[in-house]
Amino acid sequence: MRARLNLVVGAVTAMVVIAFLVPLTLVIRDLAADRAGTAAQNQAEAIAQFIALQAPVASTDEVIANVPATEEDFPTSYVVATAEGQRVIGEPLPTGETIDAALGGAAFRARVNGGEAVYTPVLLPATGETVVVRVFVSDEELSEGVARSTAILMLLGLALVAIAVGVADWLGRSMVQPVKDLSATAATLGRGNLEARVDPSGPPEIQEVGIELNELADRIVRLLRMEREAAADLSHRLRTPLTAVKLDAEALQPGPGADRLREDLDELERTVDFVINEARRPIRADSDRSCDLGAVAATRVEFWTALAEEQGRQLEYMADGQTAMVTVGADDATAMIDALIGNVFAHTEDGVDFTVAVAVIDDANVMLIVDDDGPGFSEDLAERGLSAGGSTGLGLDIAARTASSGGGALIIGTSGSGGGRVTVTMPVLS
Repeated sequence: MRARLNLVVGAVTAMVVIAFLVPLTLVIRDLAADRAGTAAQNQAEAIAQFIALQAPVASTDEVIANVPATEEDFPTSYVVATAEGQRVIGEPLPTGETIDAALGGAAFRARVNGGEAVYTPVLLPATGETVVVRVFVSDEELSEGVARSTAILMLLGLALVAIAVGVADWLGRSMVQPVKDLSATAATLGRGNLEARVDPSGPPEIQEVGIELNELADRIVRLLRMEREAAADLSHRLRTPLTAVKLDAEALQPGPGADRLREDLDELERTVDFVINEARRPIRADSDRSCDLGAVAATRVEFWTALAEEQGRQLEYMADGQTAMVTVGADDATAMIDALIGNVFAHTEDGVDFTVAVAVIDDANVMLIVDDDGPGFSEDLAERGLSAGGSTGLGLDIAARTASSGGGALIIGTSGSGGGRVTVTMPVLS
């Protein structure tokens, strides 16, 4: 917008300047030609007066002889000619040029080859003859000073255009910069940083938009806080009856029905814990966060190794050694990896081995793979939060949302041993 405004103002100013400069340049040219022509005409009249003063007391030959042949008195290039066209003083008349009109008593100016000529007739009373004074003005004299004046006008025009564009740029910046600030703040809010606010500036209308944007962000923060508080309160209220139901389930006689009930209650308890943890998570900015996914995975594998050894599991971690930077914070990456590993522990038997691997593919994507030797995933696992087939959709939902926030995706598959495989792909942070 700012560049377009500068372009429009520059173009309009240039057209206005040209509209004034072209006629003004023509006027200057005409004035210069008129000045030189007038000077030549004055010179011709001066010579004619000199001849006329001597005409009453001298013959034509004597008058001609007394006309100065030097340029000291009459510096202009001139010719004095008789009726026969004989050259008296100065350079010969150009070939084909006639002075008949001047001999007839007409004083005039005419365009000739290489310039302009001024003709002034003088009547000699003593002899009745007419001589003609011809003063020549070259094209250089006619256009003297025009080039310099035109250059000055062009520089002045360019200066005016530059000043106009500078003022337009200043005005554009005062209007565009507040809009850019609004756009940047809105983009930051859209990426999750609800602490972002704009400093209202610029024209009153844009300031009003900035104030409304800040009020909208404040309202979003309040609504999210109320939503989290409501979810946390509901989850805490569910915990008390859930604990009572678990105690009642423990009192049941052993059997398939009791075992199935306890598994369902365990899954419900994990779901309630997940809701509580999500509700307690602060509203934070995710736009500028990043981490090395390989380093986080190595740390979490080391954390879970002790429990794996206690349950007789073999936990193997594989990495290609490359830095795997992703646009996900270390806390979210930790929660994602813990959810995937926790699913293996929660939904496979003790002694089931699993592998965690991190690799950079084509220098463009990071791949996190969790393989286990368990029974694998059920086909109906796509239903969010459903526990079936010895696995769960809750931990996978956490991982899927984290991968999506980093621009990636989660894929459920089958490992080489027939167990479960979860693959998380995210783009490398450039």
